Amino acid sequence: MDFAAARVKMVDNQIRTTDVTSHETLRAFLSVPREAFVAPERQALAYIDSDLQVGKGRYLIEPSPLAKLIQLAGIDRQSVVLDVGCATGYSSAVLSHLAGSVVALEEDAELAAKATATLDSLAIMNCAVVSGPLSAGWPKEAPFDVILFEGSVEEIPQTYFEQLKDRGRLVVVLREGPQGIAKLYTKEDGILSDRFAFNCNIPALPGFSRARAFQF
Repeated sequence: MDFAAARVKMVDNQIRTTDVTSHETLRAFLSVPREAFVAPERQALAYIDSDLQVGKGRYLIEPSPLAKLIQLAGIDRQSVVLDVGCATGYSSAVLSHLAGSVVALEEDAELAAKATATLDSLAIMNCAVVSGPLSAGWPKEAPFDVILFEGSVEEIPQTYFEQLKDRGRLVVVLREGPQGIAKLYTKEDGILSDRFAFNCNIPALPGFSRARAFQF
Protein backbone atom coordinates (compact mmCIF):
# COMPACT_ATOMS: atom_id res chain seq x y z
CA MET A 1 0.00 0.00 0.00
CA ASP A 2 1.22 3.50 -0.86
CA PHE A 3 0.90 5.12 2.57
CA ALA A 4 2.21 8.50 1.39
CA ALA A 5 -0.53 8.70 -1.24
CA ALA A 6 -3.12 7.58 1.31
CA ARG A 7 -1.96 10.34 3.66
CA VAL A 8 -2.42 12.99 0.98
CA LYS A 9 -5.92 11.65 0.21
CA MET A 10 -6.77 11.73 3.92
CA VAL A 11 -5.80 15.39 4.16
CA ASP A 12 -7.49 16.39 0.90
CA ASN A 13 -10.70 14.38 1.26
CA GLN A 14 -11.27 14.13 5.02
CA ILE A 15 -9.62 17.17 6.61
CA ARG A 16 -9.64 20.04 4.09
CA THR A 17 -13.32 19.40 3.36
CA THR A 18 -14.37 19.92 7.00
CA ASP A 19 -13.32 23.56 7.47
CA VAL A 20 -9.72 22.93 8.44
CA THR A 21 -7.93 25.82 6.75
CA SER A 22 -4.79 26.21 8.86
CA HIS A 23 -1.83 25.48 6.60
CA GLU A 24 0.30 24.56 9.61
CA THR A 25 -2.28 21.99 10.76
CA LEU A 26 -2.58 20.51 7.28
CA ARG A 27 1.21 20.25 6.97
CA ALA A 28 1.41 18.52 10.34
CA PHE A 29 -1.04 15.83 9.26
CA LEU A 30 0.85 15.39 5.99
CA SER A 31 4.09 14.93 7.92
CA VAL A 32 3.09 12.12 10.29
CA PRO A 33 2.77 8.48 9.14
CA ARG A 34 -0.49 7.43 10.82
CA GLU A 35 0.20 3.80 9.92
CA ALA A 36 3.16 3.76 12.32
CA PHE A 37 0.82 4.15 15.30
CA VAL A 38 -1.38 1.10 14.72
CA ALA A 39 -0.62 -2.62 14.81
CA PRO A 40 0.98 -4.01 11.62
CA GLU A 41 -2.11 -6.05 10.77
CA ARG A 42 -4.25 -2.90 10.85
CA GLN A 43 -1.99 -0.56 8.89
CA ALA A 44 -4.09 -0.90 5.73
CA LEU A 45 -6.93 0.75 7.70
CA ALA A 46 -4.83 3.61 9.04
CA TYR A 47 -6.24 6.27 6.71
CA ILE A 48 -9.94 5.44 6.71
CA ASP A 49 -12.31 8.11 8.04
CA SER A 50 -13.02 6.29 11.28
CA ASP A 51 -11.71 5.94 14.81
CA LEU A 52 -9.11 3.15 15.03
CA GLN A 53 -8.98 0.96 18.11
CA VAL A 54 -5.45 0.63 19.52
CA GLY A 55 -6.23 -0.86 22.94
CA LYS A 56 -9.09 -1.85 25.19
CA GLY A 57 -11.56 0.98 24.82
CA ARG A 58 -8.88 3.27 23.37
CA TYR A 59 -8.70 4.76 19.90
CA LEU A 60 -6.87 6.97 17.47
CA ILE A 61 -9.43 9.67 16.80
CA GLU A 62 -10.84 9.96 13.28
CA PRO A 63 -8.65 12.43 11.32
CA SER A 64 -11.28 15.10 10.62
CA PRO A 65 -12.47 15.84 14.19
CA LEU A 66 -8.90 15.54 15.48
CA ALA A 67 -7.73 18.15 12.97
CA LYS A 68 -10.62 20.46 13.86
CA LEU A 69 -9.82 20.19 17.58
CA ILE A 70 -6.14 20.90 16.96
CA GLN A 71 -6.94 23.89 14.76
CA LEU A 72 -9.29 25.20 17.46
CA ALA A 73 -6.45 25.13 20.00
CA GLY A 74 -4.44 27.76 18.10
CA ILE A 75 -1.05 26.15 18.73
CA ASP A 76 2.20 27.87 17.77
CA ARG A 77 5.92 27.26 18.23
CA GLN A 78 5.89 28.95 21.64
CA SER A 79 3.17 26.63 22.97
CA VAL A 80 3.74 23.98 25.61
CA VAL A 81 0.96 21.42 25.08
CA LEU A 82 -0.47 18.72 27.35
CA ASP A 83 -1.92 15.92 25.20
CA VAL A 84 -4.33 14.01 27.47
CA GLY A 85 -4.79 10.35 26.58
CA CYS A 86 -2.19 10.13 23.81
CA ALA A 87 -2.71 6.34 23.34
CA THR A 88 0.01 5.18 20.90
CA GLY A 89 1.17 8.75 20.28
CA TYR A 90 -0.27 9.74 16.90
CA SER A 91 -1.92 12.92 18.15
CA SER A 92 1.26 13.88 20.00
CA ALA A 93 3.31 13.40 16.84
CA VAL A 94 1.00 15.74 14.94
CA LEU A 95 1.15 18.28 17.76
CA SER A 96 4.94 18.10 17.81
CA HIS A 97 4.99 19.69 14.34
CA LEU A 98 3.05 22.68 15.66
CA ALA A 99 4.16 23.23 19.26
CA GLY A 100 7.39 24.07 21.02
CA SER A 101 7.01 21.01 23.22
CA VAL A 102 4.42 18.35 23.94
CA VAL A 103 3.78 16.39 27.14
CA ALA A 104 1.93 13.23 26.13
CA LEU A 105 -0.03 11.84 29.09
CA GLU A 106 -1.09 8.19 29.07
CA GLU A 107 -2.20 5.97 31.96
CA ASP A 108 -2.09 2.64 30.09
CA ALA A 109 1.49 1.40 30.49
CA GLU A 110 1.44 -0.69 27.31
CA LEU A 111 0.13 2.19 25.20
CA ALA A 112 2.64 4.59 26.76
CA ALA A 113 5.49 2.22 25.89
CA LYS A 114 4.27 1.96 22.29
CA ALA A 115 3.97 5.74 22.06
CA THR A 116 7.51 6.24 23.36
CA ALA A 117 8.97 3.65 20.98
CA THR A 118 7.18 5.01 17.92
CA LEU A 119 7.96 8.65 18.63
CA ASP A 120 11.61 7.72 19.16
CA SER A 121 11.67 5.78 15.88
CA LEU A 122 10.43 8.90 14.09
CA ALA A 123 13.09 11.05 15.81
CA ILE A 124 10.49 13.34 17.36
CA MET A 125 12.54 15.11 20.00
CA ASN A 126 10.14 17.73 21.41
CA CYS A 127 7.59 15.26 22.78
CA ALA A 128 7.84 13.37 26.08
CA VAL A 129 5.48 10.55 27.05
CA VAL A 130 4.58 10.50 30.75
CA SER A 131 2.55 7.94 32.69
CA GLY A 132 -0.13 8.73 35.22
CA PRO A 133 -3.88 8.85 35.81
CA LEU A 134 -5.58 10.81 33.04
CA SER A 135 -7.94 12.41 35.54
CA ALA A 136 -5.01 14.03 37.41
CA GLY A 137 -3.33 15.82 34.52
CA TRP A 138 0.41 16.43 34.85
CA PRO A 139 1.08 19.08 37.52
CA LYS A 140 4.85 18.46 37.45
CA GLU A 141 5.22 20.50 34.26
CA ALA A 142 2.22 22.80 34.59
CA PRO A 143 1.09 25.36 33.70
CA PHE A 144 0.45 24.62 30.02
CA ASP A 145 -0.36 26.97 27.16
CA VAL A 146 -2.69 24.38 25.62
CA ILE A 147 -4.46 21.32 27.01
CA LEU A 148 -6.09 18.97 24.50
CA PHE A 149 -8.19 15.91 25.35
CA GLU A 150 -7.91 12.91 23.00
CA GLY A 151 -11.42 11.66 23.70
CA SER A 152 -14.73 12.89 25.01
CA VAL A 153 -15.44 13.48 28.70
CA GLU A 154 -18.53 14.03 30.82
CA GLU A 155 -16.78 16.47 33.12
CA ILE A 156 -13.43 18.24 33.40
CA PRO A 157 -11.63 17.90 36.75
CA GLN A 158 -10.81 21.27 38.34
CA THR A 159 -7.13 20.33 38.39
CA TYR A 160 -6.99 20.84 34.63
CA PHE A 161 -8.07 24.46 34.89
CA GLU A 162 -5.45 24.93 37.60
CA GLN A 163 -2.81 23.50 35.23
CA LEU A 164 -3.78 25.92 32.45
CA LYS A 165 -1.55 28.95 32.03
CA ASP A 166 -3.09 32.42 32.07
CA ARG A 167 -4.16 33.20 28.49
CA GLY A 168 -4.04 29.46 27.84
CA ARG A 169 -6.57 27.34 25.92
CA LEU A 170 -8.21 24.05 26.81
CA VAL A 171 -9.96 22.11 24.04
CA VAL A 172 -12.32 19.28 24.90
CA VAL A 173 -15.35 17.37 23.66
CA LEU A 174 -18.03 17.30 26.35
CA ARG A 175 -20.34 14.31 26.14
CA GLU A 176 -24.01 14.15 27.08
CA GLY A 177 -25.22 10.61 26.40
CA PRO A 178 -24.50 9.79 22.76
CA GLN A 179 -23.97 13.45 21.81
CA GLY A 180 -20.84 15.54 22.06
CA ILE A 181 -19.87 19.18 21.61
CA ALA A 182 -16.39 20.62 21.14
CA LYS A 183 -15.67 23.55 23.44
CA LEU A 184 -12.82 26.00 23.81
CA TYR A 185 -12.00 27.21 27.32
CA THR A 186 -9.76 30.23 27.79
CA LYS A 187 -8.23 31.69 30.93
CA GLU A 188 -7.70 35.43 31.30
CA ASP A 189 -6.48 36.96 34.57
CA GLY A 190 -7.53 33.77 36.31
CA ILE A 191 -11.07 33.92 34.93
CA LEU A 192 -12.34 31.06 32.78
CA SER A 193 -14.65 31.48 29.85
CA ASP A 194 -15.84 29.00 27.25
CA ARG A 195 -17.53 28.88 23.89
CA PHE A 196 -19.19 26.26 21.74
CA ALA A 197 -17.13 25.33 18.67
CA PHE A 198 -18.89 22.48 16.82
CA ASN A 199 -20.80 19.24 17.30
CA CYS A 200 -18.42 16.32 17.66
CA ASN A 201 -18.73 12.65 18.57
CA ILE A 202 -15.49 10.90 19.45
CA PRO A 203 -14.75 7.92 21.74
CA ALA A 204 -14.77 8.50 25.47
CA LEU A 205 -11.66 8.76 27.62
CA PRO A 206 -11.67 6.66 30.81
CA GLY A 207 -11.80 8.40 34.17
CA PHE A 208 -13.93 11.40 33.29
CA SER A 209 -17.46 10.15 33.95
CA ARG A 210 -19.78 12.33 36.00
CA ALA A 211 -20.67 10.97 39.43
CA ARG A 212 -24.17 9.54 39.30
CA ALA A 213 -26.56 11.08 41.81
CA PHE A 214 -28.84 8.78 43.75
CA GLN A 215 -32.44 8.90 42.52
CA PHE A 216 -35.50 7.75 44.45
